[in-house]
Amino acid sequence: MSAKPRLHSPADDLAFMRSIVEGGGRPPMTLAICYLAGGLLYGLQCLFHVGQATGLIRWPDLANLAFVAAITVAFLSILTWAILKDRKTGASNRGPMASRTLNAAFSATGMANGAVIIIFGVGAYRDQDFAIWLYYAAIVFALQAAAWYMAWTLKRKGWMLAVALGGWTTAVALGVLVREPLWYLGVCTVALFLLFALPGWILFRDARAAPKGA
Repeated sequence: MSAKPRLHSPADDLAFMRSIVEGGGRPPMTLAICYLAGGLLYGLQCLFHVGQATGLIRWPDLANLAFVAAITVAFLSILTWAILKDRKTGASNRGPMASRTLNAAFSATGMANGAVIIIFGVGAYRDQDFAIWLYYAAIVFALQAAAWYMAWTLKRKGWMLAVALGGWTTAVALGVLVREPLWYLGVCTVALFLLFALPGWILFRDARAAPKGA
């Protein structure tokens, strides 16, 4: 006669539900670095373009290209370090269900962003209209708003809801301002610092502060 399966006690069920609702656990370093480094570096790049648009920066074309390329190289280098660090600690595979669900949501958003880059990049090149490419940033902020809203439903942290609403507002503003370069760059610059770098710093702080076994 086979042994009866172990029944979960009410305490077990309560602990499981609490882990889902409260969503504890250590945020992955990759996610934190992606937002923090991306917000700071690409925010700096947008400031650079604001300087160009206002005539404050007048560099040779080769120097401009080198600066933009250096921003991307720096971001990819930092991101690679973060991915390797997470892989070494196995942080992305641990933690409560809410944290793993949240990680999956942001990973899926990143995959969607890749498709958006190709779609708008090809469209802008085909139609020879740079404004088509500028819609890409608006879609990115809209996708990020959706991911942060999901994060808020899982974690119930007010700053996450604020980031979600800010991302939605930024997406609409950028979509309206694609024919207004200076305003577009200004909105994008502020949004990168407030909606990418600042949340990234919060996640980075939590990732470093949380116990390794969390």
